Amino acid sequence: MAGHGQHKALIWDLPTRVFHWLLVLGFAVGWISSENDRLVYLHVYAGYVFFGLLVFRLVWGAVGSRFARFRSFAHDWPSVTAYLKGLLNGEAQRYVGHNPAGGWAIFLLIFLGLGIGITGMLVLGGEEGHGPLRHLVSYDVGSASKELHEGFATFMLLLVFVHIAGVIVESFLHKENLIWSMVTGVKNAAPELGVSRFGILAVLMLAIVFSSAAYYFRGYVQETKETPFRPYSHEKLADNATWRTECGDCHMAFHPSLLPARSWQKLMAQQSDHFGDDLALEGETLQEVTDFLLNNSADKGETEAANKMIRSISADQAPIAITETRYWKHKHSEIGDEYWKSKRVGSKSNCAACHLDANDGWYEDSNMRLPDIKP
Repeated sequence: MAGHGQHKALIWDLPTRVFHWLLVLGFAVGWISSENDRLVYLHVYAGYVFFGLLVFRLVWGAVGSRFARFRSFAHDWPSVTAYLKGLLNGEAQRYVGHNPAGGWAIFLLIFLGLGIGITGMLVLGGEEGHGPLRHLVSYDVGSASKELHEGFATFMLLLVFVHIAGVIVESFLHKENLIWSMVTGVKNAAPELGVSRFGILAVLMLAIVFSSAAYYFRGYVQETKETPFRPYSHEKLADNATWRTECGDCHMAFHPSLLPARSWQKLMAQQSDHFGDDLALEGETLQEVTDFLLNNSADKGETEAANKMIRSISADQAPIAITETRYWKHKHSEIGDEYWKSKRVGSKSNCAACHLDANDGWYEDSNMRLPDIKP
């Protein structure tokens, strides 16, 4: 704690400032990209950066410069309440580093941030089938973690607004621009309170972020019109030449994972009236195709689309039109009629017009791109 000095000193070292603004950017990008399934790839990268920064802050809070260390702002609760009362009556004491309320906010932001990162990886591994926890957590765990993930993020956003409000109030109260201080690192303080810059570490942090971004998004730079970049790829799903031939003669062969087994059973049982056509499958061909459909249906839950499809269909239903299912309608509710009517798409059954991995059966959100339908 110190009063206004006649000199300026470096209070916030460069790594602390780089951490602060990169964390702001990471959270902002993560929040904005969270509402668009097609931006999952970007959302995940922002999450990795966000979580990595928090891990760095935990280490830096123990070994960093004077005012970056946790012990410098680990105030007890009476100090927090006293500071808040002083803030309300305009007599709050000035702190060179974090004030008691701000210190508690920092600890809570780090806790919430770690919660966001951990639950995000659970969602990524369980629901999306990617990341370090892939194959280690179930779909149900990933799906359940999504609520916690969103809850942590919402709470953190609210706390960020409170934090900003506190910074603005304190800036007016003590007549100093605290936001600008987090840019320059400089505050009014006795020279002996100044800290080292640790510039090399800050440059290393920025180098890691920028180089990882260049590597992570390199596919978008290298892609061509003929070979568009698929952000996510998987091992090959079960395939069958007879199924592809028989079903692919009339339309795209829809992978069995898009409907439950009871739907495929129903469809094959009434093959003489297959949406107005007769499939005319007999003998070994009929048996081979039927077995393939039943053995690789959505019930197995191999893909995110399969898991979500099977959970959107009640046990007493057996739909045979994928485009009539509740899940399909929900996922395509924002697609305008102009796309379905365009020559590039043609119909709702032409999945490959938008999904780069439709023929593989995965239907990853990030592998979906609306085609250019301009005349």
